[in-house]
Amino acid sequence: MDEHALTCCFTGHRPQKLPWGMNEGDPRCLALKAELAARLEGLYELGCRRFLCGMAIGCDMYFAEAVLALRDLHPDLRLEAAIPFGDQPGRWNEKQRRRYNALINAADGVTVLQTVYTGDCMMRRNRWMVDRSDILLACYDGRPGGTMNTILYAQRCGLRVVLIEL
Repeated sequence: MDEHALTCCFTGHRPQKLPWGMNEGDPRCLALKAELAARLEGLYELGCRRFLCGMAIGCDMYFAEAVLALRDLHPDLRLEAAIPFGDQPGRWNEKQRRRYNALINAADGVTVLQTVYTGDCMMRRNRWMVDRSDILLACYDGRPGGTMNTILYAQRCGLRVVLIEL
């Protein structure tokens, strides 16, 4: 990979904070996925070649799938999964686990940050990604929580923040 290539990490909401919940056929979800694809193409044109994803249900998976679709067009692009703890999908349903496993298998790299769940493991994962990135792409609705905390941390670290408002 080009040593001058940029790295972009991602943060966004899980389905319980999305207005369409788990209904990915909702026009608002389809519009978000289209915007994610367009933003990723723009980031690629800016020189981003490495994309880091935390692999949670919801926006993270939309992001990972959009990166993989873009990689089909640009084989020099890399998707790297940042897993907060070893059994991240352990409490998910079978369909969610299959989707997660397919994304993990398609990723160019996987980093598991710790073996077991702790109360701070998601934020530790988010900070790990920010600390290794130049740009943060965020799907955000303005409410407090992990996404907001990640955006604020990225801003304190001097990253460019690209916001997709929900």
